[in-house]
Amino acid sequence: MTTGLGSPARGTLLLLDSASLFFRAFYGVPDRRPTPDAPPNNAVRGFLDMMATLIVAHRPSHLVACWDDDWRPAFRIAALPSYKAHRVAGGSNGQEDVPPQLRPQIPAIAEILAAFGLARVGCPGYEADDVIGTLATRAVRDRRCSRVEIVTGDRDLFQLVDDAHAVRVLYTAKGGVRSPDLVTEAYLRERYGVEGGSGYADVSVLRGDPSDGLPGVAGIGEKTAAALIASHGSLVALRQAARNGDPRLPPARRLRLVESSDYLDAAVSVVRVVLDCPIGAVESQLPDHPADPDRLMGLVARYDLAAPAGRLTRALWGN
Repeated sequence: MTTGLGSPARGTLLLLDSASLFFRAFYGVPDRRPTPDAPPNNAVRGFLDMMATLIVAHRPSHLVACWDDDWRPAFRIAALPSYKAHRVAGGSNGQEDVPPQLRPQIPAIAEILAAFGLARVGCPGYEADDVIGTLATRAVRDRRCSRVEIVTGDRDLFQLVDDAHAVRVLYTAKGGVRSPDLVTEAYLRERYGVEGGSGYADVSVLRGDPSDGLPGVAGIGEKTAAALIASHGSLVALRQAARNGDPRLPPARRLRLVESSDYLDAAVSVVRVVLDCPIGAVESQLPDHPADPDRLMGLVARYDLAAPAGRLTRALWGN
C-alpha cells in the first residue's frame, strides 16, 4: 500500500534529519572496529541504533530518512554568499568538510536503508530541511497521517511546528533520541516568547546563526530578537515599524534594522524551509519484511553490524 504521500492512511509519519543523526552518531559512538583495516562503522552503528530506539518509542506507521542531496543549495548561496561558506572543504569543489572516517559511512547508511526497505528521500538542489518541510506539508495537506514528528538536532526546523496539524519536533541536541525535547507551540511560547513556527523563523533571521554563516542584525541576540518579534508580531511588521520611526524602538535599533535591509531581505529566503520541493510519490510505510535480505546480510557482515541491525530488525518486526 502506498502511504505517506500516496493512498490515504492514518498514523504517525516520522521524518529523520539524517545528517543530524549520523553526525551525532559519528562523534558519540566509539570506533571499535574488529581489525584496523575494517571499514569504519561507528556512524552506521549509531544511526541504526537511533532508528531502533525511535521506532520502539514512537511506533510510527511511516518513516522517511530525509537526505541532503545538496547541503549548500545554489539558491541560498545566491541570496547570501556567506551561507555555510566556512564549512566548505578546501579543494573539494564545494563539498562539505566531513571527517574522513565519516565520509564512506554515509553511502553505507544509504545502502542499508535500501536493503531494509526504509524510505530515504533527497531532492537535487535542496537540503534535507526542505525535504522534511515538503513531506510534512504534504502529509498535512493530504491528511495522510494524523501526526508528523520531525527528529533533528537543528533548531531551524522549529519553524515547521504546527499544533493545529499535529506537526512537532523531537529535538535531540541535549537528550539524544532517548530523551528528546518535545517542541510544540507551547514550547516555543515558553522558551522564546513567540507564537508558532513562523515566529521562530523570524527570530532566527534577526539573531543570525554563525554556524550557518548568517551574521544576523548587529546588537540583536536571541532574547532581543524574540522580544522584538513578540512585541511587533512578525519580522515584516518590525521592519515596517523601523522604517516608520516607531517610538517603541530605540533610535539606534531602528537604524540598525534599516541598515540591515539587504541582509534581512536575503536571510528570509535562506532561513525559510522550502515547502514544495519537486519530490515524487514516496513509499513511506514501514516495511513488513526486508527489501533485499541477501544484500542486507552482506552489508551486516561487511560492516560488522550484527548487533545494531538485529536491534532494528526487532524494532521493525519483533524477531
